This record gives sequence, C-alpha cells and structure tokens, in this order.
Amino acid sequence: MSELTVATRYAKSLIDLAQEQKALEPVKADMELFVNTLKASTELQAVLRNPIVAHGKKKSILHAIFGEKVSKVTISFFDIMVSKARAEILYPTALEFVSQYNFINKIINAKVVSASPLSAANLEVIKAEVARITGGSVALQSKVDPNLIGGFVLTVGDRQIDTSVATGLNAIKKEFAQRVTK
Repeated sequence: MSELTVATRYAKSLIDLAQEQKALEPVKADMELFVNTLKASTELQAVLRNPIVAHGKKKSILHAIFGEKVSKVTISFFDIMVSKARAEILYPTALEFVSQYNFINKIINAKVVSASPLSAANLEVIKAEVARITGGSVALQSKVDPNLIGGFVLTVGDRQIDTSVATGLNAIKKEFAQRVTK
C-alpha cells in the first residue's frame, strides 16, 4: 500500500476521533504546528523516518517537542503511530489531515504571486472572486516575485491563471521564433 493511501486512512481516523472527542479545531491547529515544525527541522524528519531509532526514543522526542503544546488527542495519536512503526508517515498524515479538514469545511487554498505587493483591497477582491467561483471560504496566501515584471499568477488547487507580463513576453518570443524559422 502506498504511503499516501496509508496516510489518508490514518488522517480520516484522526478526524473521526477528533470529532468524537469534540477536539477537531485543536487537533487541526496541532497538525499545522506539527507540519510547520517538520518543515523547519530536517533533523526531526530524519529521526522519525529512521527505523534504527527506537520507538521509545521517538516518543520521548515527540513528547519533549510537542507534549505541552498539543492536545491529549494529538499526543496519543503520535504515540499510537510510533508504536505501530508508522512514525515515518506522521508528516504525510498531518498534511492529509489538514487537507481533509479543509475539504470538510469547504476551505479553498489559493496562492497569488505578484510582481509587487498587492494592497489589502486587491487581496480581498481576489479572495471574494475565488470564494464566489468555488463556493467555499478562501485561505489566500500572497507572495511577491519581481521576475514576473507585472501582473500576477493565481493558483487554486490544480488550476492556474497567469496574467504576468513575463509569461506574455515569453509567449511573444516563442511565437516570433516560430515565425522566423518558417
């Protein structure tokens, strides 16, 4: 079974447990904290993936890092995963948990990359338009990339709208090159 399939099943189980324990919001916050911590720590990733590191050691590391910061449901889940020799899929499980949480709550993740910082008003217009089209609430992430020259690139799920000047110039360059070679 693939890692993603297993992670999806564990994430679904954790969502069910969190809902049953009326702790869905705290567990979601815990999973986001866990994901961000692992993104920042390649050492922790290596420890969790290493089959040579004893389960007890992995548990004590997780308790030391997250014990006081996460809910009892989350730390118990970590313990179960480590005991079942599934520590290596804690990260994809946490990612999948957040993804499933967003799906259940109709939260759409969108990203806009622009050549210069967008005003709060522009960000709200983009957010409102994405919400109108998708029918969900939108979590919009904004980033600046001066290489775009002008315009923006909006990514929603697997769809992308590219209005950047750089892309337009590349298209013109490609078209010109094709006409010259004919």
